[in-house]
Amino acid sequence: MDFALAVYERRSALGLSSAELAERAGLTVEEIERIEESGVDPTLELIENLAEALHSGALIDPRATPEFRFESRAA
Repeated sequence: MDFALAVYERRSALGLSSAELAERAGLTVEEIERIEESGVDPTLELIENLAEALHSGALIDPRATPEFRFESRAA
């Protein structure tokens, strides 16, 4: 799923461990791992929470590949 891959890729790009992202997002490491393994259907609240924790904006475009991605926010 694009969401799972987007979380993993953005976390990796920022050099964060699963534990660091979990702490930033107020989630457990197990929850982050489930998300990255496509084991969670993303809700708007989860997307917003992770976008904030990843210092990113969430972009959804069904015409693009991937359909979902996180992008750096302009400073």
